[in-house]
Amino acid sequence: MTRIAVIEKDKCNPAKCGNFLCIRLCPVNRGGEECIFKAGDGKAGIDEALCTGCGICPKRCPFGAIHIINLPEELDSQPIHQYGENGFHLYNLPTPIFGKVVGIIGRNGIGKSTAIKVLAGVLNPNLGNIDKKETDYKELIEFFKGSEAQLFFEKVRDGEITVAYKPQAIDQIPKQYKGKVKSLLKKVDEKDELKKIAELLDIKKILNNDVNKISGGELQRVAIAATVLKKANFYIFDEPSSFLDIKQRIRVSKFIRNLADEDTAVMVVEHDLIILDYMTDLIHLMYGKENAYGIVGLTKSTRAGINVYLGGYLKEANVRFRDHAIKFDIRPPAEIKEGTELVNWKDIENKFENFSLKAKQGSLYKNHVTGVVGENGIGKTTFVRILAADLKQDKGNVNEKIKVSYKPQYLETKKEPVAAVLKDAIKNYNNQLILPLGLKNLLDKNLDELSGGQLQRVAIALCLSQDAKLFLLDEPSAYLDIEQRLIVSKVIGDMMKNRGCSALVVDHDLLFIDYLSDTMMVFDGEPAVHGEVKGVFGMESGMNMFLSDLDITLRRDPESKRPRINKPGSQMDRKQKKEGKLYYS
Repeated sequence: MTRIAVIEKDKCNPAKCGNFLCIRLCPVNRGGEECIFKAGDGKAGIDEALCTGCGICPKRCPFGAIHIINLPEELDSQPIHQYGENGFHLYNLPTPIFGKVVGIIGRNGIGKSTAIKVLAGVLNPNLGNIDKKETDYKELIEFFKGSEAQLFFEKVRDGEITVAYKPQAIDQIPKQYKGKVKSLLKKVDEKDELKKIAELLDIKKILNNDVNKISGGELQRVAIAATVLKKANFYIFDEPSSFLDIKQRIRVSKFIRNLADEDTAVMVVEHDLIILDYMTDLIHLMYGKENAYGIVGLTKSTRAGINVYLGGYLKEANVRFRDHAIKFDIRPPAEIKEGTELVNWKDIENKFENFSLKAKQGSLYKNHVTGVVGENGIGKTTFVRILAADLKQDKGNVNEKIKVSYKPQYLETKKEPVAAVLKDAIKNYNNQLILPLGLKNLLDKNLDELSGGQLQRVAIALCLSQDAKLFLLDEPSAYLDIEQRLIVSKVIGDMMKNRGCSALVVDHDLLFIDYLSDTMMVFDGEPAVHGEVKGVFGMESGMNMFLSDLDITLRRDPESKRPRINKPGSQMDRKQKKEGKLYYS
């Protein structure tokens, strides 16, 4: 058995734990040897050779900074890469397959981006030797001898494989490049296909815009275009659906699928489960412990791989990487059951310089979670702000005699302690919010120290902890991984039922909306020109209307019961369209 000791240095706080509590508690240290010691950075360090795996230090560390992990017996003890002494360990690599789109599924913080950076040549792996500066192809090929990775690195060395890579952090593009979108794409256009790619990704209208003035969704598609315009035969995309609306996600999925042929391999990291399923042929399941270690599993068919991931148990490795299976309820699509009305609106109109929004008539009732879908730039956030009294409508009436709590789409970061921001949540909803959302270890941090996903979970907890009857959440799944999205949807649903409240949730993850919602609203119109609010509908009516515009149909997976997009033109797709039942019943 291989034992590793990992310390999250940003969590380790000797000054607040009584000056290295772990050193004082360690039985090996008390016996005269130095298993846990004060490292050069002023934080704790652990000698893995001396560690007995007693489990005392990880249990007693008040900040959850220490992880002592016994790895699966069959796992090679040498990692592909290790981030410093007692740092994160990555084991194995995903395998590109020509003619296929290979997906990677797994939680945040277990090395998905690290793994694809190694394949892309962006990160030089140290093969577990933290003092090593460079690893040449000879060492890599020897390390991976007898595996698919050996062949891959040989072909990269010999120039037979050329990699093009779209990173996760697209927000860095405007910081690195100033100028027009067209100029940026012309610089990287090695195929002379700018016009064609711009058409396929629907970015023709923004080619003459400055890169630093386009939206997140537009920037994402520009980044995808810049990647594909390079002459390569292995394309890697890290979270290509972020910032995109559902219609754009379907378009981008089709585009990426069509890149794979006998001469081209494609690899994708993605958290939108429906889109990952729709886009890929095969899946690498990654498991491990957040910020401690990650293991890349063998390839499976997409359907089987996702179902294994939801089940939480990897049979071939005899590893249970989650203590529960994620299940989808088999429930008939609910039609609206009117009860206590919380808010209603009539003949709302709002006009801006180039955009107008209309909402004829509708109501929200007690004990309902209403999902809101529609393209970017079509007025969803504007309507939510009107309900939140954060924006005044030009015409029409909103009648609400209840308290409203609002989580905006864009989150503010301040130098303010998380514990202070969430004091009501800690006091009143520790078991319902703080623990399931994984916020306990963030309480000692400031808001401006949090990642996007951490900040999102804090904002959700803050919103749901308020004394309100209607909760408005704008894009709560952004920056969250698959498991966090499903946990958030369950938390929202449970809170509404237990407190007799209602929620209105705007999001672009179709599985998240399906998993969460009792009723639906659909926004129609032309992005950045005009929008119209339709509904509230029962799930079947609302989904049929929305899916018709997307030209897709949904079915349930017979094993996991999760929603899946039917293959366009398949027998099931044609049957459901003929019957007018685009959403499974």
